[in-house]
Amino acid sequence: MNGSLRPSPSVVDIKLKRGPAGLGFNIVGGVDQQYVVNDNGIYVAKIKEDGAAALDGRLQEGDKILAINGVQLQDLMHKSAVDLFRMAGEDVNLCVLKKLLQHDNGSTDPQPDQSSPALSLGILLAVAGAAILFSLMYTRHIRKPF
Repeated sequence: MNGSLRPSPSVVDIKLKRGPAGLGFNIVGGVDQQYVVNDNGIYVAKIKEDGAAALDGRLQEGDKILAINGVQLQDLMHKSAVDLFRMAGEDVNLCVLKKLLQHDNGSTDPQPDQSSPALSLGILLAVAGAAILFSLMYTRHIRKPF
């Protein structure tokens, strides 16, 4: 296909309309600032709250932007990619490779895991507290004279 990007379930086209705060996201990456080892691509670093990308909802942090308005972003310097975004106009077409997460069972999920570290810590503390309580009850039971 002459180097064109072939559609797949993980490659999506996203059309955004530039708002007062621009497109509403920050990018990282490029030949001179690799974000992923051995990958010169451009990635979404941060979605700005209430920006065009956040309001649309499809673009996520960690997604790789393959092209903007038909211009491929692979092997560009970071500044060149930033300039393309700045000069892209009001209506912007993005070709995006969605971030896929690998699960223990080998399946992939296009959405990030939403579990909270605080929830995991809470569960760990509850189990530790229960273990201490049972330990205290057990040692009191053993100390009782017959």
